[in-house]
Amino acid sequence: MYQLLQHAHSGLRWVILILLLVSIYNSITKRSNSEFTASDMKTYLFTMTFTHVQFLLGLILLFISPKVQFSEGWIKNPVFRFFGMEHVLLMVIALFLITLGYARSKRAAIVASKHKRITIFYGIALLLILAAIPWPFREGLGAGWF
Repeated sequence: MYQLLQHAHSGLRWVILILLLVSIYNSITKRSNSEFTASDMKTYLFTMTFTHVQFLLGLILLFISPKVQFSEGWIKNPVFRFFGMEHVLLMVIALFLITLGYARSKRAAIVASKHKRITIFYGIALLLILAAIPWPFREGLGAGWF
């Protein structure tokens, strides 16, 4: 069960990164345009939805993963600290920004403002997510590309 959830969580990361890039590119290219189509809204909504699904998978992994241990001295262990605090905190902030960006974009009256809000909120969230992913080149975290 743990391995399945871990692979799903790692695989969904790529879907979310692609959706974020597509959403940001879409919002940048259409910012000067005066149209906001249903396709735009669906792209932004799918990005937010997949991010929430990813968060739920991560929340389950938080409780069953051997990489998360809150025993005495866990903060001194770089792996336990990363997965128990740094990764979780940055991802929760990114999730909050994506949700807030979608909600504010949906409520904005001016079309250019809708796209601008997506660009800003999704862009900051993308940077946080990239910083919080346990990439293979990050020493000592023991994570792979998938």
